Amino acid sequence: MDVPTISNGVSGQALSNVQLSAGLAVMAKSLDNTELQGQMLTQMMERSVQPHLGGNLDIRL
Repeated sequence: MDVPTISNGVSGQALSNVQLSAGLAVMAKSLDNTELQGQMLTQMMERSVQPHLGGNLDIRL
């Protein structure tokens, strides 16, 4: 093997590692955002609960 071939192989591997790391970082950020949205949705639903509504029915004829 000659030096340029080895150099190209190492450069390609380094680029592949950088791309993989970037992809994982984006996926981790997306997961964090999804978890935060889930927590916010849960909090919104908890605040919207009104247990006293619907317990009584007033009917006048």
